[in-house]
Amino acid sequence: MRHPIRHLQAPVENVKMTEPSKVLHIRNVGQEISEHDLLQLAQSFGVVQKVVMLRAKNQALLQMQDIPSAISVMQYYTTVQPSVRGRNVYMQFSSHQELTTPDQNGQMRRLSAEQELLPNRILLITIHNPLYPITVDVLHQVFSPHGFVEKIVTFQKSAGLQALLQYASQLSATQARNTLQSRNIYDGCCTLDIQFSNLQELQVNYNNERTRDFTNAALPSEQSRPGNPGNNIMSSLFGEGGNIYNMQPGGPRPAGGYQQTGGHPPLGMNSYQVPMGGASAAAAAFGGVLPPGITGTNDRSTLLVSNLVPEKIDADKLFNLFSNYGNIVRIKILHNKPDHALIQMGDGFQAELAFNYLKGVTLFGKRMDVNFSKHAQINPSPDTSDFSSSPLNRFNRNAAKNYRYCCAPTKMIHVSSLPADIAVDEIRDHLSGHGTVVNAKVFESNGKKQALVHFESEEQATEALVCKHASQVQNNTIRLAFSKLASV
Repeated sequence: MRHPIRHLQAPVENVKMTEPSKVLHIRNVGQEISEHDLLQLAQSFGVVQKVVMLRAKNQALLQMQDIPSAISVMQYYTTVQPSVRGRNVYMQFSSHQELTTPDQNGQMRRLSAEQELLPNRILLITIHNPLYPITVDVLHQVFSPHGFVEKIVTFQKSAGLQALLQYASQLSATQARNTLQSRNIYDGCCTLDIQFSNLQELQVNYNNERTRDFTNAALPSEQSRPGNPGNNIMSSLFGEGGNIYNMQPGGPRPAGGYQQTGGHPPLGMNSYQVPMGGASAAAAAFGGVLPPGITGTNDRSTLLVSNLVPEKIDADKLFNLFSNYGNIVRIKILHNKPDHALIQMGDGFQAELAFNYLKGVTLFGKRMDVNFSKHAQINPSPDTSDFSSSPLNRFNRNAAKNYRYCCAPTKMIHVSSLPADIAVDEIRDHLSGHGTVVNAKVFESNGKKQALVHFESEEQATEALVCKHASQVQNNTIRLAFSKLASV
């Protein structure tokens, strides 16, 4: 691979040795030159605190840690002509003694040297040579393999198309920057120039192709369409745009002639090839990496559950258990085989989650068998329980968050929607009929009372959830879910 920077022995042109400053002014910075390229010019002389690209003027500002480091850079390049990607660039001391950085509202804010040295979980991304449309969906597909992307905001500036992208962790942002810096999203175009932003939190008001908050599926799109209730799973995840990649069931929707011109798939697509629909949208909630045992390719949404205990099970109890992994459409207990039941989930991905996490789980002393049914759906009938409009379905709102909570049954139960004056002993009494409660704790989160209840075994906790989810405590309909916490 050709190194982008060459040092040529040649006279220096137009270099001004003005009053020394730790900020260097660099001219003739072409669009092909990235921040990373400029860092390589100076980083051997000391710590580079900041690089600001002035794309509209083909210039850049580079701030060293101190003035001696900046003088060392200038002294070296008085005898060596700096050349980046075949282009000569020219340096001088800047009249600025300290760089300031615009915040999200365009206000200038001065950062301390320590703050500027620290990586951030928010990245500022500039797209150079954008021959194809770059939307939130494309950026998410490129960046999500490196960690859970919480928010994306795209905007147009004099430097070109830019975006702010917020990860759940600083580590993910650092890994993405190190891996993707200077790479092309499409062959020969849409080059990524990635810097750490100085923002602490992105503000997102709409979920659409320009802005997206993956932690808040309830945000409206900027233009609400009449007659669209938006109550399906994809709408609850990502607003009216459908699924996260803005694609129809038949395949990618052409964008600006992308498919007609034979464009290549976005960078990173080959590492995550799942049919575009409920599965791929939900997988984004797992940071772009599917959970162990989940393929994301299943399209069968109906499950056959067997080896049940007929005298202790009914449709409501099956709903309480299986609704931890997706929305329930219908449930039918078979009359000729009362220890068998059909359960239709919201889509194939949710059915695969339930299959993966519940096969072999012990319920009322017997190990359940869970398999995919040959029936594509359960037809409505008098002996079928319909849950399609049930307010207890967990994945109509905050679906992305609920997917992240999916796990196999554990000993720990999380209880929510509790009365404000609930006592821990009342919770114990309400659930202890299903097993030995090792420990319990009532706490408050976001102004609402919740509880954690630790049972002696997974089987006891599963029975408590099956029997007491959606039960009444002081006229409150409480909600139970498995928790991944190991202790209270």
